[in-house]
Formats: sequence, C-alpha cells, structure tokens
Amino acid sequence: MKLAYFASIRERIGLAEEDVSVPAGIGTVADLIGWLESRGENYADALKTPQLVRVALDHEHARHDASLASVREVAFFPPMTGG
Repeated sequence: MKLAYFASIRERIGLAEEDVSVPAGIGTVADLIGWLESRGENYADALKTPQLVRVALDHEHARHDASLASVREVAFFPPMTGG
C-alpha cells in the first residue's frame, strides 16, 4: 500500500510517501493510524491528534472508520483552513 503525506504531516514524518506492507488486522483508517503511530516518534508526533487528520483513499476523502480493503493509496492531510 502506498502512503502519501502532505504539509505538516510530511514534515514531521520526514517522508513525502512510502510503500508499506500493512500487518494483518489493520482493517480501517483508524487502525492504520494507530499502527503508524507505533512506528516511531516522528509518526506519533505527526498523528498525535488523529481526529484532526484528514484522509483520502485512492483520491477520495474518507472517514476514519472506512475500510482499507482493496485500497492502493492512503493520503494523509493536516487540518485545512482557508478562505
């Protein structure tokens, strides 16, 4: 699965994207975020307020309870503001 990180999340993790093999049992976006947080301080810091992290699955915005079945790319975005 390809993971893409944007803006402050990218800066804190230190990567723009990576390919990962997600462990068995990771079925939702929330599960994936929890697993990523366990991968190191940089991930934990970038995702420390998961309720504010926006996610797109294969280029479509999704909720954290969305299934990862058949998903090829997950993109992570920090909260967005603007006008």
